[in-house]
Amino acid sequence: MITLRLENTAPFQGLAELVADKEGLFEKEGIHIEWVDRDAGVKKEVRTDITRPDELDPHSSHGKLFEQGKADMYNACEWGNYCRVQDTSVQSGRQIGRRAIVTFAGLVVRAESDVYTPQQLAGKLVGVPFYFGTHYLALHMLEGFLPRDQINVCSAPNGSRMRYDAMMSGQLEATTLTEPYLSLAEKNGCRVVATAFYHGTEVASDKVDTETYAKFNRAVKEAVIRINADKAKYLQYFIDCHKDKDPDIGELTIADLQASRIVVVDPAPIPADELARTADWIKSWGMLTETDDHTDLVNMEVQEGAHAAAE
Repeated sequence: MITLRLENTAPFQGLAELVADKEGLFEKEGIHIEWVDRDAGVKKEVRTDITRPDELDPHSSHGKLFEQGKADMYNACEWGNYCRVQDTSVQSGRQIGRRAIVTFAGLVVRAESDVYTPQQLAGKLVGVPFYFGTHYLALHMLEGFLPRDQINVCSAPNGSRMRYDAMMSGQLEATTLTEPYLSLAEKNGCRVVATAFYHGTEVASDKVDTETYAKFNRAVKEAVIRINADKAKYLQYFIDCHKDKDPDIGELTIADLQASRIVVVDPAPIPADELARTADWIKSWGMLTETDDHTDLVNMEVQEGAHAAAE
């Protein structure tokens, strides 16, 4: 039995892995998963004075324990992982492919806000979690409506609950939310002004070789089959993950959630053309400046070999 230490995850970014663990699919492949808490001791607060990601550590949450040698693998948004891998202190730490879930998120305002479209957010304060998926997603969505110099973002913590509270209090005009908090916001009368899906990737040390990652992916692929066969059943994960710490989520039912927002696909390599375009786009926002060759951000041998072996 191989033991893999994974940084903990939530359903919006790791549903298939959680299902594979709970339903014994990893164990069937000879893998024991040990979850480690990446958020322990992390200070989370809205910082309206921080308007650029380079003022923060990309490993403040995702990748924190990996950098300390306490985790073998973690998954996070693809954009953020490009930056984390560039700045890693783990010599072998590289992306090894895309995760199974394609995350859905939305840009949200309060019911009483005078914002109805993304273009009305010109110059208004939007809280995003720098280096996390909805940070980059917000930039993508907003630049479709606004010149870049009218996009006004600031640092808000990862974890949708805190951003939701900051938006509801008026500290932020808008923020980004993932499930189940996007559904909670809608239930409480908030408006969703833009939505989109985004990919994430797995980052691993050299402990995760081709054979191990192929086994990992076979378990995940079986979980994908099960989720797609009965999405309503697996919506409960989104409630159960948060309900003990958040009574508002405990009051949701699966009828409050939308199965169409849950998209899981087989884990796969990052396509070469998308890898290049993504790196160029991140650089256009002043990030990833120390990377000359974007292929250095991926362990090509493990990515290609493991995904082929998992077929």
